[in-house]
Amino acid sequence: MQKFTVHQGLVAPMDRENVDTDAIIPKQFLKSIKKTGFGVNLFDEWRYLDHGEPGQDPASRRPNPDFVLNQPRYQGASVLLARKNFGCGSSREHAPWALDQYGFRAILAPSFADIFFNNSFKNGLLPIQLPEATVARLFEETYAFPGYQLIIDLERQMIVKPQGEEIAFEVNAFRRYCLLNGLDDIGLTLRHQDKIRAFEAERLARKPWLAHTMPG
Repeated sequence: MQKFTVHQGLVAPMDRENVDTDAIIPKQFLKSIKKTGFGVNLFDEWRYLDHGEPGQDPASRRPNPDFVLNQPRYQGASVLLARKNFGCGSSREHAPWALDQYGFRAILAPSFADIFFNNSFKNGLLPIQLPEATVARLFEETYAFPGYQLIIDLERQMIVKPQGEEIAFEVNAFRRYCLLNGLDDIGLTLRHQDKIRAFEAERLARKPWLAHTMPG
């Protein structure tokens, strides 16, 4: 998992409440057995005017010119500004995968759905919960100033605005540790691989029959 320490990025405003996971990555794209390739279909039903199916060439699609991520001023955005209850709906882990693979590193919102919130941390995406008035002000500034960027400093737990003003935020200490060090659940386990190997060697020494495989 990619580490998150300090990130500076262009902000894109998703000015809708209750954005659910089926809007983030529609159900037809969940058929894939891979964990990659979802970024191109992020917000697919809003981003394109035609219906999308897995494996389609994006160049053959009809983009919706009114959708925020298709507007030239937000191309390359890596910080998503959202309204309350972002990520509600089903528990699909594909939602943070799609956001991450599109290029987003952080999402700022007044509130998140619990499962989406937890899945984001496990996949290297930083969801930051801020007061609704603070988020409203960030929307105003994003709309007012093309090229609006924020610096997100996870180590200091600070968001730095272009003029230098800082906004404090809080992240659970364990989740913060994992993001700073790029550790997902597998990475956390592999920190103990020497102990795991030692345990397996000792177990096989005591019970050597465990090394034999059953006949096919």
